[in-house]
Amino acid sequence: MFDIQEIRSQFSILDREVNGKPLVYLDNAATSQKPNSVLEVCHAYYTELNANVHRGIHTLSQLATEEMELSRRKIQKFINAEHDFEVIFTKGTTEGLNLIAYILTQKLQKDDEIIISYLEHHSNIVPWQMLCERTGAKLRVIPIDENGILQLDYLDQFLSEKTKVVSVNQVSNALGIVNPIEEIIAKTRKNSDAYIVIDGAQSAPHFNIDVQKMDCDFFVFSGHKMYAPMGTGVLYGKREILEALPPFHGGGEMIATCSFEGTTYAGLPFKYEAGTPNVGGNIALGAAVDFMQKVGHQNIQNHENALLEYAQRQLLELEGIKIYGEKAHRTGVVSFNLEGIGISSDVGMILDKMGIAVRTGHHCTQPIMNFFNIAGTVRASFAVYNTFEEIDALVEGVKKAQRMLS
Repeated sequence: MFDIQEIRSQFSILDREVNGKPLVYLDNAATSQKPNSVLEVCHAYYTELNANVHRGIHTLSQLATEEMELSRRKIQKFINAEHDFEVIFTKGTTEGLNLIAYILTQKLQKDDEIIISYLEHHSNIVPWQMLCERTGAKLRVIPIDENGILQLDYLDQFLSEKTKVVSVNQVSNALGIVNPIEEIIAKTRKNSDAYIVIDGAQSAPHFNIDVQKMDCDFFVFSGHKMYAPMGTGVLYGKREILEALPPFHGGGEMIATCSFEGTTYAGLPFKYEAGTPNVGGNIALGAAVDFMQKVGHQNIQNHENALLEYAQRQLLELEGIKIYGEKAHRTGVVSFNLEGIGISSDVGMILDKMGIAVRTGHHCTQPIMNFFNIAGTVRASFAVYNTFEEIDALVEGVKKAQRMLS
């Protein structure tokens, strides 16, 4: 049974008011709220277990280590990785993508090529530009059409023996468009030996992820977008690839032996987890996985898709609404503007006065905004705890914004 009120009761923050109005939180693509079960795990770690991991023989250290490694195994099952040591804890998607771009430096040379798409977040653009600067490689970009849909004929043209990396997101954060990554991966495997990187920041909160079936080389996502604390995330990489590539950071935990004459590196996953990890956050990430699995991936997806369909239908009944990616396959996001109102933040501020939290601006996707010749959009994004009544409140807020700003 899917009981929306029971789910909402697990999120204490949803009971608060903003500007004297009940909070309507529709900024989930930026960060989701956290259920009490996740917050309780964080509190329990710092009040009952607080100790460093993998380094102490005392009881607290052993217990903390056991809890963090249990979380790693939960995440392994969550994404269906073959081995738990293929799950690397990070600060989030951005760190994961930068890590990959750094450790691939020695694998690229002048005139090699990296393929990304027009729909990428800046964190899946800038690290590859920096890699090109280091190596002399070139960046190629799969274009989109007027509906925001990737033009994969260009991928066919781009792929060659020069292609060393193909990195795309599974879901666009700005538009909510679901990209055909199965087709992208199949084309890449057929026509090159490139490393395949999938940005799952916006898909892991919504979809059932199976990295083995997907057959990507790397998959990255953030905890804070899927009901876990900020500063948590995961990099998945195939065992044979991670073992063959160099470390990212140097320091404690990632060494096997260290002397002034030289250092040898630890095995996976510790080779890529230098320094003290976010132990409490990593344990809580496992609790967030527990929450999502208890609700059920299919229930989450069905509810969020129903919210998206309802929101789009209600908004399009208003005059002067432009929804970007309207005709594309999307999930969890409706990104729109009001005709004749050039600054999306003005709409966002009016909605905020009504207790409605949305995101405005370019959403760290300036190339998308440039393509549509706009400065930004109003983005409402949904999570499992959102309701149809909140969509109604959003629509009423947009009507008020139209009256005030037109």
